[in-house]
Amino acid sequence: MAVSAFHRLLRATERGAAPGLRRWIWKGAYNLLSLNWGKTPWRFMNYGYIPPGEPFPLHPADEPERAFIGLYHQAVEGLPVEGARVLEVGCGHGGGASYVARYFAPAGLTGVDLSRATVARARRMNAGVPGLAFQLGDAEALPFPDGSFDVVVNIESSHCYGRMDRFVAEAARVLRPGGWFTWADMRAPTMMDGTEAAFANPALRLAEERDLTQGVLAALDRMDAEKEQALARHRLLRPVMREFAGMRGTALHGALSRGMVRYLARRYQRV
Repeated sequence: MAVSAFHRLLRATERGAAPGLRRWIWKGAYNLLSLNWGKTPWRFMNYGYIPPGEPFPLHPADEPERAFIGLYHQAVEGLPVEGARVLEVGCGHGGGASYVARYFAPAGLTGVDLSRATVARARRMNAGVPGLAFQLGDAEALPFPDGSFDVVVNIESSHCYGRMDRFVAEAARVLRPGGWFTWADMRAPTMMDGTEAAFANPALRLAEERDLTQGVLAALDRMDAEKEQALARHRLLRPVMREFAGMRGTALHGALSRGMVRYLARRYQRV
């Protein structure tokens, strides 16, 4: 019953109804997940991505999280991250920000998230990573001056926002001219008109677009058994948490499999 009601609310907000409600739903959901996950080392809050071809190199300690890291690797690979000022909007528990900070040597990396509980957990779980900081921040009103960053990263977070156009405008504002905005997220057909309108920002030039759907499905399937085991102790929240996790048999997994939802990645350069 709770899962059905949740899906009805999301479908309504996807069509553009009540943008403030969409923000409230997702913020509350992620706060709830962060507070109820206990001591489990849940560093990533994305669905993962297994790229085609040879695996990218990772330290042995990071191998268990390879699928989650995949979305960040594809986002920043080949971009001028070394020595750059990097911002991740919607950082979650900070696993992706930690990966970029440790492997790509930016001058500094700041992660922002709207959920206070999530930011607190990111700070605890990633303490000690040089040049990495986390703070509370609204994607639609970023707390930074114009031109503060060289690279803005946004992974599987923008579907939560009330006004995608405001977020894109903010990403462009905090980027220096020539800087890079790298984005990846899932989109239902009902959301595409709004997404395209938001990205039609004159300050940004589209440099690359890819469809990651098959690689995301591969990651979801690879991690399904592990997620089932992790969720076993959450009896009351388990049905809703399975939906969030995109596990086999859920509405999202089915929509991705049937092409009703696509997982897209884009890179824009600030003009």
